[in-house]
Amino acid sequence: MSKSDSSSAREGSLEAPTRHPIAWKDPDYSNEQSLFKELERIFDICHGCRRCFSLCNAFPTLFDAVDESSTGEVEAVDKKVYWDVVDHCYLCDMCYMSKCPYVPPHPWNVDFPHLMLRAKAYKFKHHSVRTRDKILSSTDAVGSIAGIPVVAGIVNAVNKTAIGRAMLDKTLGVDPRAPIPDYHSNTYRKRHRAKEHPALEVKAAGDTSGRVVLFATCYGNRNEPALGEDLAAIFEHNGIAVTIANLERCCGMPKLEIGDLETIEKYKEANIPELVRWVDEGWDIVTPVPSCTLMFKQELPLMFPEDARVQKVRDAMFDPFEYLWARHKAGLLRTDFVRKLGKITYHVPCHTRVQNLGLKTRDVLMLVPETQVDPIERCSGHNGTYGVKREFRDISMKIGRPVVRRVADSDADFYSSDCPMAGHQIESGLDNAKAPTHPLKLLRMAYGI
Repeated sequence: MSKSDSSSAREGSLEAPTRHPIAWKDPDYSNEQSLFKELERIFDICHGCRRCFSLCNAFPTLFDAVDESSTGEVEAVDKKVYWDVVDHCYLCDMCYMSKCPYVPPHPWNVDFPHLMLRAKAYKFKHHSVRTRDKILSSTDAVGSIAGIPVVAGIVNAVNKTAIGRAMLDKTLGVDPRAPIPDYHSNTYRKRHRAKEHPALEVKAAGDTSGRVVLFATCYGNRNEPALGEDLAAIFEHNGIAVTIANLERCCGMPKLEIGDLETIEKYKEANIPELVRWVDEGWDIVTPVPSCTLMFKQELPLMFPEDARVQKVRDAMFDPFEYLWARHKAGLLRTDFVRKLGKITYHVPCHTRVQNLGLKTRDVLMLVPETQVDPIERCSGHNGTYGVKREFRDISMKIGRPVVRRVADSDADFYSSDCPMAGHQIESGLDNAKAPTHPLKLLRMAYGI
């Protein structure tokens, strides 16, 4: 790299990152020659920089391959290794948002996560994709089957036995040590509709209307319905009306992970018209899982930049604590807390960090008297389905080890994460297996409701 190139890189890094639309319907997007040319170009830039070596295993895989090649350059790396790099990327976006000095508008135009997405999409379309990966990413289908009343009890019981976990390992390659969630036949959607909700005189404040339609998410609906219950209780306590959409499909993030973009489009065509109807009637949208929020805020708008409905949903989408903090700034958040929370070690998920929200969860929890919140801004290693797959389990735990160590050494009253799956990943690494307490649960406890 020349001195002039280095100077240009530094100047470019001072500008705010911008994202180009994902041209996934362009024929060139799935052209093998074009893809590998771009992979080699970006890999060469990454090899010359190496700032992201500690973020995930994609970069060490690439750098080790370069160092062990005959010339010590990317051009000498076996192209088969490229797919190993792609498989180790779980699209957390942290390299783009926090490390890389060459992201757009820099002329080198490095968007490593979206290049990995392009490669995953090519692989899904032209290579064989494991049945395991298709099943694990089909959260709607798996949840609807496993959530049948009798089936749910059997699935949950079997998954807690050594024999059951061995079967999952043999059939699906799900590591026996990895945390897997329970399934509830009494879903959040059923619980919400069965409950009487108060008639509230709502007040608008800033970008918030005071009326929220909850996108419950696959996980929040079938695996941890308490997420939606806690959110609704907190919001209604603060004069915010809460309802749910009439229908809901997966947000598409699990399919993004394997490059199944056409299925994402099908999900989009189910979700967006329903959500737009609520937005047009004056409702905001909130989801309790950061990855789902990010999907609507970032990935779908970039995949469908010409769809005005998608952009409208993006503009109405909120993280729960982003919403609560906006209400607090307007003087509309109640502070009639009845319980202190003490010391909380709080893990900030990657998909929360890349939304550039700041530490809104910490800020809201710190409103509770005699409460201290210590944030950890590092990856837990769970990363969608990455951390449960046998071939990646040990690496995922290595990635998350600094977080686990911080939690273990904290002597905190609670540890927490906005991402429930990240919380359980941390739990699986603790010697005492102490369970996490979600921030929504903590806030509800503080209110005593």
